[in-house]
Amino acid sequence: MLRIRSVRDLPREEYFAPGHGLCAGCTASTIIRHLLKIAGRNTIIVNATGCVEVSTTMYPYTSWRVPWLHVAFENAAAAASGIEAAFKAMARKGLIDPERNINIIVLAGDGGTYDIGLQALSGMLERGHRVTYILYDNEAYMNTGIQRSGATPLHSWTTTTPIGKVFKGKVQVKKPIADIVAAHRIQYVATANIAYPIDMDQKIAKGLQVNGPSFIHILQPCPTGWRFDPRYGIKIGRLAVETAMWINWELEENQFRVTTRVPKRKHVRNYIQLQGRFRGLSEEEINEIQLYVDREVERINKIVGEEVIGPRVD
Repeated sequence: MLRIRSVRDLPREEYFAPGHGLCAGCTASTIIRHLLKIAGRNTIIVNATGCVEVSTTMYPYTSWRVPWLHVAFENAAAAASGIEAAFKAMARKGLIDPERNINIIVLAGDGGTYDIGLQALSGMLERGHRVTYILYDNEAYMNTGIQRSGATPLHSWTTTTPIGKVFKGKVQVKKPIADIVAAHRIQYVATANIAYPIDMDQKIAKGLQVNGPSFIHILQPCPTGWRFDPRYGIKIGRLAVETAMWINWELEENQFRVTTRVPKRKHVRNYIQLQGRFRGLSEEEINEIQLYVDREVERINKIVGEEVIGPRVD
């Protein structure tokens, strides 16, 4: 397994070409660069419909220097399952070297994972296919017009959850997709954040080594949908962790641990005030978000058995 202690440990080879059409400040391209550096040339990407797909394969060009397959929103996990099964069949027939390590990776957004693709994902996990599933989570259907998804957080504006006089953004909380995946009892589940690249890279490397399905959920700040200055993508990602709106953790062989400790937690206001999608919220709505985060922190600390996420410093 590739050991990553700093960015200098990443291979120099580039398997994601420049010239894509992703938005200025979009961190998806950075996630993909790191992913492909770690996975290497012997990789097949199965890409669900979404921002990454439409922005990296504008005919007749492509940014992918590894085999790449575009599938629909709903069936990326099923397509990857079929590829993995085909390689097993070819190995049994002696058509390929059974010892050759080929990484089969699904890359999908929240629309293709939380919602439309959940059934195929669950089936892939239950059957035990050796596939690494990477969820880049920008918390809405950004590619089709910024509509809400199961990943959209409480009180967040989208075009289908406007902040008005009656409704203040989305009225439901974010679906705990990593917890749902973990309930399938697979070997490796993790959450990551591009603002903490070494933590993310180490988790990708671990996931690729699993002899079965693995799942890595990566927060991907979206300047267009979240309505922030494109300069602040990494800053907002870091604030997500510092406020515990996002917690980096991993579940490895049924052992749970938080990988980024936060001794002193900032108020959620520090995170949401930089984003236009939360503009117009009252103190009451902001405090409602904070209360939800406080409860999640309490839950996580109980699981770990110690205060890995510290008290709030307002």
